[in-house]
Amino acid sequence: MAEKQKSGTFAIVLAGLVVITAFVFLGVVLKHKMDGESMFAHQVTPSEGVVVEGAYARANGASAKAGAAFMVIKNYNAQDDRLIAASTDVANMVELHTHIEGENGIMMMRPDEDGFDLPANGEAHLKRGGDHVMMMGLKHALNHGDTVEITLVFEKAGEITIQIPVDLERKPASGEAHH
Repeated sequence: MAEKQKSGTFAIVLAGLVVITAFVFLGVVLKHKMDGESMFAHQVTPSEGVVVEGAYARANGASAKAGAAFMVIKNYNAQDDRLIAASTDVANMVELHTHIEGENGIMMMRPDEDGFDLPANGEAHLKRGGDHVMMMGLKHALNHGDTVEITLVFEKAGEITIQIPVDLERKPASGEAHH
């Protein structure tokens, strides 16, 4: 009889520990959920890293020999950085391009050898009619809905590889030129 009491007491204690553990785990999960954090994967938060948002690529038609990629790059680091290069397998050559006003007030596209500044806790807008990633010598058509893998190279943050959707239907945002 004493043996049954011991095993019954042990089962009750064990069940109590399981319940307590479940409540602690649930509390941790709810805290992370309320804080907007993931418990299971590290995510870049607005306190660290370089983040790319709103990226898309486009080309003008199936026979186009060049295409471009546009995006907003956010620098959540406390120090300035610079986008200095980019690469992709879908083109023979990739350059960082910008637009400058030429003679007669006509805007002209040209490579930007210095790269694009990315201020500390700031952002760089790569947009149509401005700074952008230029892909020349396309190896195949960029079709609407395709995905292009591009590696961005930063002076301090190093390489960041991103998947960019091809969006041939997106219209230029207000203030952006057609590209």
